[in-house]
Amino acid sequence: MQEMFEKLPEKFHVTNVQVATIWTNPQAPRPEDEKGISKPTDILHWITSLTYEQALALCDENLVQSQTLYGEPVIVLEESEEWAQIIAPFQASKKDTRGYPGYIPIKQLAPVTKKEWLQHQYSVVITDDAWLEEPEKGKTMQLSYLTILPYTGENDTHVYVQTPSGRQQIAKEKTAVVSGEAGFAPGSGTDIVTAMLPFIGLDYFWGGMSSFGYDCSGLAYAAHKANGYWIARDAGDQAAAGKEIAIDTIEPGDLLFFAYQEGKGTIHHVGIYQGEGKMLHSPQTGKGVEITPLQGTKYEKELCAARRYWR
Repeated sequence: MQEMFEKLPEKFHVTNVQVATIWTNPQAPRPEDEKGISKPTDILHWITSLTYEQALALCDENLVQSQTLYGEPVIVLEESEEWAQIIAPFQASKKDTRGYPGYIPIKQLAPVTKKEWLQHQYSVVITDDAWLEEPEKGKTMQLSYLTILPYTGENDTHVYVQTPSGRQQIAKEKTAVVSGEAGFAPGSGTDIVTAMLPFIGLDYFWGGMSSFGYDCSGLAYAAHKANGYWIARDAGDQAAAGKEIAIDTIEPGDLLFFAYQEGKGTIHHVGIYQGEGKMLHSPQTGKGVEITPLQGTKYEKELCAARRYWR
């Protein structure tokens, strides 16, 4: 993980809201998206307030690309009025060799220096209901699972973290402290599956990269990130890397890819093989994260590839 931080320039920006959505262009947000582009954001309220048609349009009308979590670095390429053209360097993509591209409102970002953000240890949120707190004022922001912040110490009940607004704290039982040099301990295939079991039932959200709502490849990305593997952001890119696995030799934790035209067309979906002929996945708008059998479903017909990132 430290290697990823060290590749950043001396000055960069970090996400300064609980979740920043990466939009296709500054014109993409609609009136109903105000809670997602404000500061502070209210991602949970935004996601749950959208109608099925409004949520589906985020994909069908190519409005949203991805998301970044609080404290996640972004590189600002250009600023124009209220928007920043950015890349997200921790989200690999064929769209840009430097990271995932798109647009984020400038007010949702904060400038930092490498010196202040690089630490020997980092605090990682390991639950979906952790709160950032100011020591004297209480809760300030609900954080997503896998939010990573520089660790600056702890007491009996809380860890202290560096934020764009200064030192704050998170309840100790909600976090894990990892070495910047070693990063997350590499997990097994079973660990990859287990990491996402708490999110069964969580509503699908197009472009979602947080525990407020994942899309299919966002779920796969998070499952691997939690286990020390930083994979590409999108399903097509995920299918282009990793170790190729024959379909008849898949094991728990392997990624399964699905394509249109009964597996012969463009890849459009990814799931995590759970074992015993079932997969864990975030299926589509209007449905939640689920475990589903492959046999006798459309997924059995569309299954086209499997890849392994775990060791």
